[in-house]
Amino acid sequence: MTRTTYYTATTLDGFIADPDDSLAWLLRQPQDEGGPQDYGEFIKRVGAVVMGSTTYLWVRDHLQRTGEDWSYSMPAWVMTSRDLPTIDGADLRFASGPVTEVYDDLRSAAGELDIWVIGGGDLAGQFADAGLLDEVIVSIAPVTLGAGRPVLPRRLELRLAETAPNGAFVTARYEVDGPLLEDRQD
Repeated sequence: MTRTTYYTATTLDGFIADPDDSLAWLLRQPQDEGGPQDYGEFIKRVGAVVMGSTTYLWVRDHLQRTGEDWSYSMPAWVMTSRDLPTIDGADLRFASGPVTEVYDDLRSAAGELDIWVIGGGDLAGQFADAGLLDEVIVSIAPVTLGAGRPVLPRRLELRLAETAPNGAFVTARYEVDGPLLEDRQD
């Protein structure tokens, strides 16, 4: 069964990027390849990815700075209302509007594999708002920023499924139960 997962890293105070959208704090953290919540094992289960335009532009700029190639072999949706430049070799699909309008295409492209909501936090929140986010996997870094892009700016009930240390990180996997109980209109 296809699952939709928000797989991300955050600072201890809950930010995925600083106010300038920098991830320098993340890129210097030691992590054990093959350890708990390992990216290599996670990506093997992913058949489609979706990201917001800020995340996409950060990835594109990072690739240009480092000379690296696009690393996703699966189709990638970029949710945006802007005209954005493409990346050579990337299977990109630009879309705008509610995430519900691209979800069936994401599921179809993923096949028996999963959908990865790469970021940002508001995009993951849009999937949660629509009842389409199944789990959150987060690596918590020993860093505080004081401000920046929040990891998941929504009021949600999550159920802890797993925790473990990995290098400098504490990793956690949560199942998404839905809106906070007090916010539900059942």
